[in-house]
Amino acid sequence: MSSIAPDHKLLKATRVPDELLKSEAFLVARLGMLVKSRALDAFEQAGFDAYHYSLLALLAEGERETQATIADVLGVDRSQLVGILDSLEERGLVERRRDRQDRRRHVVSLTPDGRRQLVKLRAIVRRVEDEFFAPLDHTSRESLHDALLTLAMYHDPRCCPE
Repeated sequence: MSSIAPDHKLLKATRVPDELLKSEAFLVARLGMLVKSRALDAFEQAGFDAYHYSLLALLAEGERETQATIADVLGVDRSQLVGILDSLEERGLVERRRDRQDRRRHVVSLTPDGRRQLVKLRAIVRRVEDEFFAPLDHTSRESLHDALLTLAMYHDPRCCPE
């Protein structure tokens, strides 16, 4: 009868040092990398990436006046944003049209197909988060979210909810 048991020598050899486990910054960074990797894999399996999701989520809150504003909100280079928008526009998920007040600018908005795709991407995010945060009960998860949001608002005013 065989059983799969953890290799205790391997676990001991690869165990994270106590000093790092006592560091909130280390834990946030380490867990952030893990959840990001899982989310990126899930988006990739669906034929999208995190920028696609972020852009669709941003546009779901309303049209944005300029592509430059969108790039600033998402923290991407403006030339990189053009490629992201091109990809989503080719799929019929976003629409760019000339601004009526300033013909040099484009207003970007979600299409109905874009709204439907965003629902699917949100489901992916919920699944990844639910799996990742499974060890936490509802109250612990809410407390963690509140603490993270407080830190985000303190260090990046763009994270302040309306």
